[in-house]
Amino acid sequence: MSTQPASHHRAYTWQDPRPTAEAIGQLSGLEVLQGIGKGTLPTPPAMDTLAIEPIEVEPGRTLFELTPAGWHDNALGTVHGGVLATLADNALGAAVSTRLPAGTGYTTQGLSITFLRPVTVDTSRIRCEGTAVHVGRRTAYATATITDLGGKLLAHATTTCLIFPADGRQPARTPQQVAQSTPPTS
Repeated sequence: MSTQPASHHRAYTWQDPRPTAEAIGQLSGLEVLQGIGKGTLPTPPAMDTLAIEPIEVEPGRTLFELTPAGWHDNALGTVHGGVLATLADNALGAAVSTRLPAGTGYTTQGLSITFLRPVTVDTSRIRCEGTAVHVGRRTAYATATITDLGGKLLAHATTTCLIFPADGRQPARTPQQVAQSTPPTS
């Protein structure tokens, strides 16, 4: 065992995410994600930091990939669970976002992930497919699977997201929603 571990260096660049955030006011979530995929909108810096790549996006479904590298590792030499959770969180949130109209944002309310197999640099490229199961006016639910390129299941995740206007205001209620609501009881 070496007493002096080898040093490694990693450098990367990222773009200012503000144009993407501003686009949410004018474009649907699907259009924003398509812009990121085409390179007309900046990729979120967290994805650049971990080298998460958007591969496919369609209404209610996203596919992201990551190639495990040594800088993803924990002390045991496996990809840190937080890296896999971030991969899943990106695919889950993006799947929800594909179903949101312009001017609508979301945030992760809860994330649950179950790890089934260790992921290492020898695992090679992995993919995470996110699927929006339910997108309502105030909440959404999505599931994701992380697999190797051979389809072997490595992890499974679920999320609940809060839906809100991108400008921070409470969502307006339609006249039908107002008519259907019951008054509070005392």
